[in-house]
Amino acid sequence: MKKYFILYKPFLLFLGKFLLTYLLLTFVYESYLTQFDVNKFEVDGFTQVVAKQSKDVMVFFNYDATIAPNAKQSGVNLFYNNKMMARIIEGCNGLSVIILFVSFIIAFSGKIKPTILYLIGGSLLIHIFNVFRISLLCVLMYYFPSQQHFLHGVVFPLFIYGTVFILWIIWVNKFSKYATKKI
Repeated sequence: MKKYFILYKPFLLFLGKFLLTYLLLTFVYESYLTQFDVNKFEVDGFTQVVAKQSKDVMVFFNYDATIAPNAKQSGVNLFYNNKMMARIIEGCNGLSVIILFVSFIIAFSGKIKPTILYLIGGSLLIHIFNVFRISLLCVLMYYFPSQQHFLHGVVFPLFIYGTVFILWIIWVNKFSKYATKKI
C-alpha cells in the first residue's frame, strides 16, 4: 500500500488539495446564499451585480436594455427592446465556475505571489467574460429565438468553460510548479 501511495503521491496531493479547496469554497458560497430566501424571490447581491453589469454592457453598445426584479421567481429579468430575454439567477453569476477555477489553480499551485495574482486575474477575467456572455446571449436570442436552446445550452457554456480550460492550460504550462522551465 505504501508503494502505491509513494507512486501516486503527486496525483493524490493534487486531488486532496482540489477537493479540500472546492468543498471549502462551496461551503462558504452556500453559507452566503442561505441569507437569501428564494421563496420570497430574494436575489443575492452578486447575481444582482452581474445582471446590472450585463445590462450596462448592452447599454454601452447602444442596445436598449433594462433590468427588473422578477415578480414570480427568484432572479433578475434582463430586457432587450422591452422584451424579456433572460432571467438571471444565482447559477448565471459565474461564482461556481470561479470556485472550480480557483480550486484547480490551488491544487496546482506554484509560488505564492504568482498564484495569488493569477487567481485574482483569472477570476476577474472569468467574471468579465461571463458578463459579456450574458449580454451577447440576450442579443442573439432576440434575433435568433429558434436557437435559444443551442445558444444557452451549448455555445455559451462552451464559451465560459472553454475560457476556464484555457486559463488552466496556461497556468499548468507557464506558472505552476510543474511548468517546464527553459534555461
